[in-house]
Amino acid sequence: MGGVDALLIAVAANKPAEGYFAALLAVAGSLLGSLVLFFIARKGGEVLLMRHVATKTGARMHLWFQRWGLATVFVPALSPIPLPMKIPVFCAGALQVRLPYFATVVLTARTIRYFSLAYLAIHYGWQTAHFVKTHAWQAALGALALAAVLTVGMRVFQKHEVKQGLPE
Repeated sequence: MGGVDALLIAVAANKPAEGYFAALLAVAGSLLGSLVLFFIARKGGEVLLMRHVATKTGARMHLWFQRWGLATVFVPALSPIPLPMKIPVFCAGALQVRLPYFATVVLTARTIRYFSLAYLAIHYGWQTAHFVKTHAWQAALGALALAAVLTVGMRVFQKHEVKQGLPE
């Protein structure tokens, strides 16, 4: 669980009336931060990407991004387990992923994550932090399963568009 998660839980547990507004601000801040990194990577392109994938972890994330696309952004954006988000965001920008796709993935994942945390904290208070810590792996696996379903769905949809002769 990250610092934004803990702060959101604290706000929602202490002032339930402000919990969803805090979640909205967390989503907006995360989206804005991701977009800044995305546009920096888009401007710097492959040169900037190569600098970040020089490490073993970075190279592995780059390969995952090439294979799984935006699912590599969705899972860490949704998961309460701290997973690297910067490298997939750099990959998305440098590899010229369409902005609406990227923004939708980040917005969807962060909205689910932060509004779920706000809901839990409003209803269960400080027990939410303990619950998230003890069930983080289950939530991460759920995020991975959801990403897999969405990825398969997107690929089926894209193949259907190609068969219909529609532009991708």
